[in-house]
Amino acid sequence: MFGSPRPRYAIYAPCFTGAGPAVFGRDRESSRQVWSAQEGYPGDPAYRDFYRDAGHDLDIEYLRPFLPADGHRKFTGIKYHRITGRTPHKEYYVPGWAHGAADHHAGDFVSNRVKQFSHLLDVTNIDPIILSPFDAELFGHWWYEGPIFFELRHTKSGLRSKSLPAHYPEYLFGETRHSTGDFSSPSSWGNKGFWEVWLDQPNAWIYPHLHAAARRMTEMARVVANAPMQWKERVLRQMARELLLAQASDWAFLMKTGTAKDYATKRTRDHILRFTRLYDLLRGDILDDEFLTVCESRDNLFPNLNWKYYV
Repeated sequence: MFGSPRPRYAIYAPCFTGAGPAVFGRDRESSRQVWSAQEGYPGDPAYRDFYRDAGHDLDIEYLRPFLPADGHRKFTGIKYHRITGRTPHKEYYVPGWAHGAADHHAGDFVSNRVKQFSHLLDVTNIDPIILSPFDAELFGHWWYEGPIFFELRHTKSGLRSKSLPAHYPEYLFGETRHSTGDFSSPSSWGNKGFWEVWLDQPNAWIYPHLHAAARRMTEMARVVANAPMQWKERVLRQMARELLLAQASDWAFLMKTGTAKDYATKRTRDHILRFTRLYDLLRGDILDDEFLTVCESRDNLFPNLNWKYYV
């Protein structure tokens, strides 16, 4: 919305970046309805309360046999209460009420999108697209009834098995193209729309390592592409996995928020160190099958990963 040049159709049509990929902007109106606990559906009093848990509610002596050796309380996943309101007092959870709320909210979401589309069709000369992406952990984790809402939303909107990602190229390159030219201003859905969550004092140290690893990945991919060998391709696939896992934005996010800083730091270091060792071995034309097998057994993300994307 604050791009330079400003997109002609705002976030309701995709834009091409200078590097080539098309960008679909996140719709704040629909996203806020589903994501926000304050303004959206997840804060409904009928839904299960995430923070109240048997591990903290029940008598400590009753819980002691089930607690860690240090005796500290912990979340068990067993939750008896509904959100109720914004005070510490909580009533017991009633599944039927929660299901009814999810049904109502699914209908409300679809109804609002119909109104939104109708308005956009009136004020533009394109077929608008509304993109509402969410973190997967919202559905079922933070918002226990989220999967029910998600299923009912599809049912009420008439969606069944249509693959929206497969629809994007048709939207961009079909008979009626909907792109709106180049878009040069980077942004994120983080705080204030920029990068301050992922590039700040607690996490800035990771980027020189990630950039070096990315350059090394490209270097070795080009070397092996010119003289392919099966074992080297196997190493490159694991190097790509380690790099992708090291680049996962949640690590920097957790370092910034401090919610799991030690764990996030360890995961980043471990993936970079394993990547670096694989790089050194491959560069030295050495196969350490035992080490490679251990890496694959720990993290076999994308078993058929195509390392040639890095060439």
